[in-house]
Amino acid sequence: MKEIDFDLENNPFINFLSSRYTMSARVNVENLWIKSKEQDLSFFVMSLGALMNALNDIPQMRRRIIDGKVIEFESLDAVCPIMDKEETVFKEIRIEGPQRFYNILKWHDYVVDYQLNVLEGVDKAFDVDTMERDKINIANFSCIPWVDFDSITNATAAGNAIQPLITWGKVNENYEMTVSITVSHIFVNGLELAKFYKNAQENFDSLL
Repeated sequence: MKEIDFDLENNPFINFLSSRYTMSARVNVENLWIKSKEQDLSFFVMSLGALMNALNDIPQMRRRIIDGKVIEFESLDAVCPIMDKEETVFKEIRIEGPQRFYNILKWHDYVVDYQLNVLEGVDKAFDVDTMERDKINIANFSCIPWVDFDSITNATAAGNAIQPLITWGKVNENYEMTVSITVSHIFVNGLELAKFYKNAQENFDSLL
């Protein structure tokens, strides 16, 4: 991470009760859905990769306030809840981004194997207090694959939290899927949100 020059004192949102706000929009996932099924890949994992790429390409999404200073992480890992097939065991895992791997298929296999290892107790689950997560280069990603929702309110640990929260839902008959993102207005404006959805669509179109 690196410290950057940013005028916090005169930021219009710094003293708001909460600087957090959320946007939800649909993306077309037909290409990634079909190719994932053809290649026997997890669409959940591939969606996570597309959304991680979309987020990491925007510097404002990687910024935090630590000890009164504005820092920018080089990249963000994903923290994501997972569950077993019986839907009885829920744990969180921290996942490195696709950009750190030779190709997307190797990254896919790493995530699939890591999920199983955590659920089976071979590897430890992610366990960091929610109030401490802004100090770590992570963003929260969560899938609700049972519901084709139009919008959602993401849970926020504190009004001054910075970490992005991304939630995506069920793919409908038109291969559309809602993606919701909660961010801090201190760093992220409408332009950056538009870039995120543009990046997401490009990744869903071309990841495979």
